[in-house]
Amino acid sequence: MKLSEKNYKVGVVGAGLVGEELVRILEERNFPMLELRVMATSCREQEIAGKKRKVIETCRSAFEGLDIALFAGTEGDSGAAQLYGWQAVEDGVFVVDNGSDFRMDSRVPLVIPEVNAEAMSNHEGFIANPNCSTIQMVAALAPLHRHAGIKRVVVSTYQSVSGTGRSGIRALADQRNALAKGSTADAGPYPYQILNNCLPEIGSLKSQDNYPGYFSEEVKMIDETRKILDDPELPVTATCVRVPVDMSHSEAINVEFENQIDVKTARELLSRSEGIEVRDEPENSKYPLPSDAAGTDAVYVGRIRLDPSRPNTLDFWCVSDNIRKGAALNTVQIAEKAIDLGLI
Repeated sequence: MKLSEKNYKVGVVGAGLVGEELVRILEERNFPMLELRVMATSCREQEIAGKKRKVIETCRSAFEGLDIALFAGTEGDSGAAQLYGWQAVEDGVFVVDNGSDFRMDSRVPLVIPEVNAEAMSNHEGFIANPNCSTIQMVAALAPLHRHAGIKRVVVSTYQSVSGTGRSGIRALADQRNALAKGSTADAGPYPYQILNNCLPEIGSLKSQDNYPGYFSEEVKMIDETRKILDDPELPVTATCVRVPVDMSHSEAINVEFENQIDVKTARELLSRSEGIEVRDEPENSKYPLPSDAAGTDAVYVGRIRLDPSRPNTLDFWCVSDNIRKGAALNTVQIAEKAIDLGLI
């Protein structure tokens, strides 16, 4: 990273799990900040990333004077990005949004800096951060795609409760505590108890358009992968499952290529790729674990093997901290890359 000598006035919009991680990462990476302004639904003092901080109410005037605004990802008509994102752009603020509202908007680049930073050159002041499960998958797919050309992707995800925010983490903790006491706890934000369960339901059910029977998390992975890899017809299918793990998402990925590729080449390509760490010694029980990925920046890949049922096809296992690389870190990296490219 080669940042300019200029310091920037930065706003973080949101004070939940992702907003807090945004603040932490900005400070950890010594982002060139003249000012850090945290916004949320109401004014308050809150401990964020180990410090008591003033939080101001999100409104248009709260963006005055900012150079960069990083939206943590509250979505929908009442979400901050819908209400204030483009207004901030009109006021001269460079916006990076972690939510899904504008990811498929033709005006908005959808960026993983290690994969498609060149897409940022066409920005209109607003850049979208992909979905957490998409980021780790496409980060791993991209170097393989450049080498052999992807023909089809099949992915099954095992997504931690942190993907639902603090309410998901709290629900799993409450259910664990209740089990230890011989009682029961509320299901929290889920349709069923998540403890000792796997729930193949993330997001809302799609009952129309091109994806009948798919939940919205699965559709995000399909559409966003196509946009990032600039292949709108790429065959991708996904099954997304919530599992009783606190942090980090895991994915089993089957990918068919146009051209021949072997396991050794795949390992070498991934090992040389920025942001990827290969842990692939199954004979020694060494492979990526969500517990190891939690709190780290890398996308971890292991269990790389040939699929014996189809030619030119690999299976592999991919794990990453969904709150860091899957949300906050990638958002900050987009802002860093924008500075490097002279876009801000």
